Amino acid sequence: MPPFHLAFPVADIEATRAFYAGRLGCVVGREAERWIDFDFFGHQISAHLRPEALRPAGDPTNPVDGDAVPVRHFGAVLPWPEWEALAARLEAAGVAFLIAPRVRFAGRVGEQGTFFVQDPSGNALEFKSFRDESRLFAREEGGHGA
Repeated sequence: MPPFHLAFPVADIEATRAFYAGRLGCVVGREAERWIDFDFFGHQISAHLRPEALRPAGDPTNPVDGDAVPVRHFGAVLPWPEWEALAARLEAAGVAFLIAPRVRFAGRVGEQGTFFVQDPSGNALEFKSFRDESRLFAREEGGHGA
């Protein structure tokens, strides 16, 4: 699968480096005074210093299987053991979860492990996993996805 690229605003480059490289284990790529690239689980993300572009607190959410999921978020789909290890590492480091690790859509086609965290600038990130990776884009009978 080809890697994707995502650019997003941050308030502080060094706090961003500490979170993405230190907490998540992302390798730092190219960087300059106002931006920094990371290898985000095989994909390229670019954090740009633009605090005025950050979303205010109280960002909109949508209800998803009993959780208030931040509408604006990005993340990665990881193999189950890596997902569990990342959740445990973040918990041990004292990172606060927006949504704690849990299994969503249990017993259904879209069953997945998921958790949400925020970076130091308030950007929401979701990490998810499927025990059966073929279910990533699978749809429920009747045409509704999960």
